[in-house]
Amino acid sequence: VSSTPATKNDVINLQEELDRRLQLKQARETGICPIREELYAQCFDELIRQISIICAERGLLLLRVRDEIRMTIQAYQTLYESSIAFGMRKALQSEQKKSEMENKIKELDNECSRLQNEVEELEQNIEDVEKREQDQQEREEKAHKDEVEFWKRSNEKLKKELESLLSAPKK
Repeated sequence: VSSTPATKNDVINLQEELDRRLQLKQARETGICPIREELYAQCFDELIRQISIICAERGLLLLRVRDEIRMTIQAYQTLYESSIAFGMRKALQSEQKKSEMENKIKELDNECSRLQNEVEELEQNIEDVEKREQDQQEREEKAHKDEVEFWKRSNEKLKKELESLLSAPKK
């Protein structure tokens, strides 16, 4: 660790060293990459050290900014992890609810089929009863008609006998 101020060449060398290490450790260029995050943190610490040599107050302010950024990032990571856990719980709950609803739908479909069969059975029974009742009514009407005809013929016969008896000469 040198106490002499950093030159332009030192900064260029630092940048080249950062690029070399990023390639060497195969850090991803985009997205969340712990390797890249660590290398940039080391580079930033070195920049803070170099600036602190020139101006201690500026270096302390950069330290505060770095610490605040780290705390903010940590808060975002915690929030992210919490939201992922929440999302997973909700996804599992919805999957469970979906499964329960599918089972309920199957039960209700089976119940509907059973009730539909019962309705068809009852409608057939009604139809059979109505046909039997109609046949019975037709038989009773025919029997009644035959009986009425019988009594009409009997009555007519008796009427003719009575008329013949009444019209016969009296002795």
